[in-house]
Amino acid sequence: MSDQASNLNNNGVGILAADLTGQDFRIGIVQARFNEEHCTALSNACIQELIKLGVAQEDIRLVTVPGALEIPFALQKLAQTGEFDGLVALGAVIRGETYHFELVSNESAAGITRVAMDTGLPIANGVLTCDTDAQAQARVEIKGADCARAVVEMANLALALLPDLDIEINPNT
Repeated sequence: MSDQASNLNNNGVGILAADLTGQDFRIGIVQARFNEEHCTALSNACIQELIKLGVAQEDIRLVTVPGALEIPFALQKLAQTGEFDGLVALGAVIRGETYHFELVSNESAAGITRVAMDTGLPIANGVLTCDTDAQAQARVEIKGADCARAVVEMANLALALLPDLDIEINPNT
């Protein structure tokens, strides 16, 4: 592990402490436009928090897509560029009268998780799944900021868990 801040707990076990330092990170955000008022509020809160954590404004890229089902595709394309230390998925799925709510909620979440696991890139999932507009509105600022903290913490964790590359050269080979 790297030299990132680690502590010992009461049992003497090493703990890798959470690091919310976003300096020098490049963060991509994919925001759905469906339920746009909620989604814009999510991205505004996320961007404000990223800047508070030290991510430079010019190192934040916002991409919009039609809806929650399109988010995983855009995340995958951003991840494939190799330009980002972490990504954020933002959207709002609000229950209607049909099964469509469950389909969109489940498939977008599964796609987001799949992209994170396939690429090894931290992705904070900020796709709200709410019964009403009022529930979504009550959560947008908190969830947007939470996603910013989560992606920065996980990007730092990913760096801290990189293997040390202390390569020994054997002159006899």
